[in-house]
Amino acid sequence: MNRHLVKALQVAWELPEFRGGVRHLIDLDEVAVLLAALSVPDHDNAVERSLLSLLRSAFDAIEIREAVLLLLEQDEVRRPLVAAAVEPLAGRPGLAAAVASAAEDPAARREVRAVLDNASARGLLWQAVENQVSDNRFGLIRRAVVLFVRHPGVRRLAWALRRHGVLRELRRKQ
Repeated sequence: MNRHLVKALQVAWELPEFRGGVRHLIDLDEVAVLLAALSVPDHDNAVERSLLSLLRSAFDAIEIREAVLLLLEQDEVRRPLVAAAVEPLAGRPGLAAAVASAAEDPAARREVRAVLDNASARGLLWQAVENQVSDNRFGLIRRAVVLFVRHPGVRRLAWALRRHGVLRELRRKQ
């Protein structure tokens, strides 16, 4: 597991309000089993689907969504998570810098919150993630277009990502 991600999870877990808040909402044993299964290099798609299902149900629970979004506002949690997210992008330093810049922008984080607070947008977003995992490019593109057309928050988030150069760097060839 990525060392930055582990550090961020440890910081989050040490916060009593976070640990106490999620204990009654999710099965911590199930999370431990899934994380152990994901740490095996040759895990199958069923493990990833189980994790996505758990994440989806967690983000549908307002208490967990709020806890996670509040944690992302704390520098000591957000920065290791961002470092973990951009570490695989070492071959694309421009994209890594753009993602890190967007994550530090309070306006971009507000747009992420607005999108995640909208149940319809969350549903379409999870469908897009499932299409990505299933390698269904047509479904992914279709969901992305519907998200962009139906939800102004998604358009504002895309604009914020554009300001930080994320979209330009995504288009750039490796």
